[in-house]
Amino acid sequence: MRRTLFLIPHEFAGWPIFGIGWALMFLVIAVLAFIGWESRRGGLGASAAARQISGFALMAAVILVVVVPRTELVNTLGDPVGVAVRGYGMFLMLAAVASVGLAAWRAERAGLGADSILQLAPWTFIGGLLGARVFYVTQYFQDFMRPTWGETLMSMAALNQGGLVVYGGFIGGFIASLIALKRHQTPIWRIGDVIIPCVFVGLLFGRLGCLMNGCCYGGECEAGPLAVRFPAGSQVHAEQLLSGDLLGIEGQPVVSEEETRPGQSRMVVDSVRPNSLASQAGVEAGQTLTIALDPSYRDEVPLNRPAEEALPGVIVLKGDEVLKRFSPQDLPSIAEPVWGTQIISSVFAAIMFVVLLVVERILHRRPTQSDDTAKQQAFTGGRRPGVLMLIGFIAYGVLRIVLEWIRVDEKGQFGTSLSISQWVSLIVIAASLVTLFIRWRGVDSASGQRPGDGDSRMVGGSSVAGDAAATGS
Repeated sequence: MRRTLFLIPHEFAGWPIFGIGWALMFLVIAVLAFIGWESRRGGLGASAAARQISGFALMAAVILVVVVPRTELVNTLGDPVGVAVRGYGMFLMLAAVASVGLAAWRAERAGLGADSILQLAPWTFIGGLLGARVFYVTQYFQDFMRPTWGETLMSMAALNQGGLVVYGGFIGGFIASLIALKRHQTPIWRIGDVIIPCVFVGLLFGRLGCLMNGCCYGGECEAGPLAVRFPAGSQVHAEQLLSGDLLGIEGQPVVSEEETRPGQSRMVVDSVRPNSLASQAGVEAGQTLTIALDPSYRDEVPLNRPAEEALPGVIVLKGDEVLKRFSPQDLPSIAEPVWGTQIISSVFAAIMFVVLLVVERILHRRPTQSDDTAKQQAFTGGRRPGVLMLIGFIAYGVLRIVLEWIRVDEKGQFGTSLSISQWVSLIVIAASLVTLFIRWRGVDSASGQRPGDGDSRMVGGSSVAGDAAATGS
């Protein structure tokens, strides 16, 4: 885990980097240099060059002056100390670049043109972001409730506080992509086959981002190759403090109508491990305890570092009596092992990427055709466009069902032990299997005529009207 890769300092040589500062100055210099270069080489006049770059320059200036300063971290006194470059964000950017770049290359090879992907990418990104947030908000709706509707909506929209669900991103991105494909009259089944292996490339890097962020982990397990241990300051470390695991307490949570405050837990002690922190504090079986995270050690963080780096202590109470106060230095520096679901997801994504490419060749290459035709069909779905995409949907649904059994962050829904993600996975698998059967049977019963034969409209040498009709678009 490395949530922050590095910190861009708030100021340099006494002048802020963002806002009215160094970054804005360099932007102005770059814009003037561009205008001067275009004027001197005789391409565009100064006024034409200025008009050409004005939109980009204005957008960049707004980001540097208004947006970025609002993301700066602050120290314990509330003063800005810099902009954090997050490991999660870097891996998400890598996931986007790798998946979109690969999809554009595959689309070009398929005869659909790289533009079909570049036109689609913004829709998919925005739809995926909205879908991921809506899924999370729906799942944890009560956590966003505030005294007024305005405050509730603001808390729902606060993406900087975290809260995105991969499944929601897939669904939102898929719906937005369908809208974009219909607008541009792009063959949905064929483009789906082009994109689906690239989705697993994005999943590979995205889940590594989750590992860097310390989120989306599984339940406690024995140490082993599929287990990871997160350091102090991580979410799982705080949860294991509150559950008593890191203190040496085994117990049952107290269920009552009284709400437990954030950063606190109440439990009835079943047993205490010998020579543990709890035994040193005098904790005994049968006691009802409150364990609370103690934020009073924030002042130990240097003023040139973000306040979020402060590690909490722990207070153990029996009723109103403080049994023991532990400082951050007294507590274990690393959490107990948990299932490394992020690593499992990334490895599975890499395997599925290779498997889909192999399946693509097996299903769609026709040796009797010319090499050029076979190559194009290998990338566009051949006689069965859409099959590869549906196989990818089914594979991810199966993976998510298995992962939810070892993840502990979602409760059972509809009176069952199945989480909402597992229910969605079952729906996706069922719908994909039915569609796969229909597509496969429909192609085989078409008297040897593959989808697209007889189409009057062609895109990059690939027929598309039959695909549009097949999808109901």
